[in-house]
Amino acid sequence: MRILITGGAGFIGSHLCERLLGMGHGVVVLDNLSTGSMDNLEPVKDNQNFEMVIGSVRDNALVQELVERCDAVIHLAAAVGVKLILEKPSLSIHTNVNGTENILHAAANGNKLVIIASTSEVYGKAVKVPFREDDDLVLGATANLRWSYAVAKMLDESLALSYAYEKRLRCIIVRLFNTTGPRQTGYYGMVLPNFVSQALKGDPITVHGTGDQSRCFGHVYDAVESLTRLLNAPNAIGQVFNVGNDEEVTIYGLAERIKERTGSSSEIIKKPYNEVYGFGFEDMQRRVPCVDKLEEFIGYRPRTPLDQIIDDVIEEQRAAAVSKA
Repeated sequence: MRILITGGAGFIGSHLCERLLGMGHGVVVLDNLSTGSMDNLEPVKDNQNFEMVIGSVRDNALVQELVERCDAVIHLAAAVGVKLILEKPSLSIHTNVNGTENILHAAANGNKLVIIASTSEVYGKAVKVPFREDDDLVLGATANLRWSYAVAKMLDESLALSYAYEKRLRCIIVRLFNTTGPRQTGYYGMVLPNFVSQALKGDPITVHGTGDQSRCFGHVYDAVESLTRLLNAPNAIGQVFNVGNDEEVTIYGLAERIKERTGSSSEIIKKPYNEVYGFGFEDMQRRVPCVDKLEEFIGYRPRTPLDQIIDDVIEEQRAAAVSKA
């Protein structure tokens, strides 16, 4: 197939490009490079089956042209990261909703398969864990802009399912949980690469809030494996899937493990949310996916251990430090 990957110069997208090209597919990337980087695509830039287009998913004419030339779309382009969403909430909403609508409209016109990347953020403040795809979604007040990303992604999902119902669009929705690994930057608040960077430099490892809040971290390779299998799973069309690891760790516990595995002498400190994000910031205490449905449909579930994920990020950052020296 020839596959369009929006946001393909980003962290997950660039790994997905490598995998699909390695499987013999053609890949077209659409990315405005606002958070992605051409450096991420260095391993594939000379592949004859790879094409890079610098542009925005909000450019309807461009999206229409690219979708017409491809057999399927994996829509990853989005404004991501708590830090970015809080700095530019309107950008988050416009990019996520308008871009997704353009993709859905073009895919429906051309009867193309499309995978829409959503997020675990849509579960909001739900307390029933593990989170299942048919659970109720519980968000905070609209006055708290922290929820703008979740609201936009919920609308993305509703739009996709509406297109599936009204126009028979072949679509699959994936709710990506905390995904990490090589190439992920901590610039927009991604916690694991930030902790590793701090530990390797000997800086204080800064935990936001109490550190008792827990998350599950999945390896980007597991996310890519899940996406490629869903691309070839006709029974998954019209379905919503959690994609993530279900190994739970507190954020303070994550800091301790990273300190241990780097052999760092860094102090672990706690910083109140209001000092980082401003007054009124809300967080969810636990975020744990149920991935039984994913395994049932594609015969695969993310299982890479957290220690292996941490080690891969440590190895990459150490190698980058050596190359800069």
